[in-house]
Amino acid sequence: MLRAERGISRRQLAEALGVHYQTVGYLERGEYSPSLYLALRIAEYFEVGVEVVFSTAPFPRIGSS
Repeated sequence: MLRAERGISRRQLAEALGVHYQTVGYLERGEYSPSLYLALRIAEYFEVGVEVVFSTAPFPRIGSS
């Protein structure tokens, strides 16, 4: 959601983080759990706390009440 809100493509984010663009897709779909290092780098990139980006409980789906 952060990536889309800021108009950043998967490829742009991947390049900034030094990962493959498919990794970003896997993360967004919840198919991959990042290392702590990658999680911290993503939070730093978006200038938010890591808990804003990642949680042990699922986030509600967009558009749900």
